[in-house]
Amino acid sequence: MTSEMSRRDLLRTGAVGGLGIAIVGSAGAIAGPAAAEAGTLAAAGYGALAADPAGLLALPRGFSYKIVAEAGKTLLETGEPTPSDADGTACFRGRDGFVLVNNHEIGGAEPYPVPALPGLTYDPGARGGTTNIEVDRHGNRIREYVSVAGTHNNCAGGVTPWGTWLTCEETEQRAGGAYQKDHGYVFEVDPFDRNANRGPVPLKFLGRYSHEAVAVDPHTSAIYLTEDASGPNGLYYRWTPPHRFHGRKGALRALALSAGGDNAGSLQAMSCFKGGKHIADLSEATRPGTRYKVTWIDVPDRQAATVSVRKQFTAGQVTSSRKLEGAWWSDGGAYFVASYARDDDGSVNEHDGQVWFYDPKSETVTLKTIFGVNPDPGKDTDYDGPDNITVSPYGGLILAEDGEGVQHLVGVTGKGTAYPMARNDGNDSEFTGPTFSQDGKILFANIQTPGYVFAITGPWRRPSDGGGPHH
Repeated sequence: MTSEMSRRDLLRTGAVGGLGIAIVGSAGAIAGPAAAEAGTLAAAGYGALAADPAGLLALPRGFSYKIVAEAGKTLLETGEPTPSDADGTACFRGRDGFVLVNNHEIGGAEPYPVPALPGLTYDPGARGGTTNIEVDRHGNRIREYVSVAGTHNNCAGGVTPWGTWLTCEETEQRAGGAYQKDHGYVFEVDPFDRNANRGPVPLKFLGRYSHEAVAVDPHTSAIYLTEDASGPNGLYYRWTPPHRFHGRKGALRALALSAGGDNAGSLQAMSCFKGGKHIADLSEATRPGTRYKVTWIDVPDRQAATVSVRKQFTAGQVTSSRKLEGAWWSDGGAYFVASYARDDDGSVNEHDGQVWFYDPKSETVTLKTIFGVNPDPGKDTDYDGPDNITVSPYGGLILAEDGEGVQHLVGVTGKGTAYPMARNDGNDSEFTGPTFSQDGKILFANIQTPGYVFAITGPWRRPSDGGGPHH
């Protein structure tokens, strides 16, 4: 996702090599040293990408795409253009097709705001929000309409086990000027019930900070949250619901509106240890398989009345990370992404991406993926800056690249081989929002600028681990 300072402004020359790329999917063994050559394996995944005659989206042979929405060109049912900056996205099965809930990471002067429609608007001074896009079972667009408006910089989010979307504001914007209300909250969006989205309610018990993404435990309704922030770097959080809370449609909203709802349940920040050694920053881990024990520290003031949440802890209390990004619940735990780290932003070691897995049963986090600092971002076979994440129904992961140079959807097989699933042939804008339809036939994904939502179809199967390196 974009942030106040572009990653491109922070990237230093003289990149550190040696970490290579070592990636593991949801069911494979941790990749060994050979994974350093994963980016050059022949015929990995679904094969080489074929350039798009339209100069937009390169895909493996046999795959094709449809444009589901295009900012400024396709129209909402109320007549306004599709808003700018498509970001985190969720897919829900409908009666005759699917419904996408599509974030719009609008925080400034983007050309096409989310219309501030009566009843659906939290703050008329904010221009972000979500739209719902109905498609048929083949991915053909039917209609698009506003589901939440008047929110700010809607970045990623997460799907709930009860069939809603949690959209996250990546900001700490206070009321003032054009903004009539404070921002930095999470809102719940129903994909089907329009009335349920009227009168948007911030879920203040999840804290006010620069939210990025969430993953929800279907057994306990606990919510795990990433924070994309710096100066100091962001934290990883857990919200534990109050006793006897049962997650279902409308329950989070009701809790937020209840007496004491702003601070319902407990919000805590992650603190990691290796034996007796406290881990100050997740960038300390450089090898896949690194595992840390997790404890949780109560947030003193989750509403950040005077001090940002991440600044409320003393040295050594919690574990931070630069650019905490996407999150996804699968395999009994929460995957989450650290997009990159540099030594001049407070990180201990430099890397161009980590994927972590939090296991609530063992109270541990394990490094599943690490990208070494990309020595040549312009090369089509090099990947960096993973952001949004989804677990593929065919095995492994799909990561949305938000890095330097050429931008991809990066697939990862269960055995740890990285492969290109798609390439942005139009510009260097990031990919966002990868998510599969419930029948596994469509991969929806976005290019944030100028603002496309795609439906990708083709001969899906378990991706190949490749036939050996090119020579």
